[in-house]
Amino acid sequence: MILIQHIEDYYRSELLKMGYFKTPDGLQLYELDISKLRDIYEVVKTSQN
Repeated sequence: MILIQHIEDYYRSELLKMGYFKTPDGLQLYELDISKLRDIYEVVKTSQN
């Protein structure tokens, strides 16, 4: 459980550094689960390269 929270925090931190704060439907990053955070992270990371 702690590992999952750590990974979620990592994705949130990285997304914030990339300027991503909310999903298009208005959800805050803290409202998302690990799989959604990972998916968004991959999309945003790819689009910035």
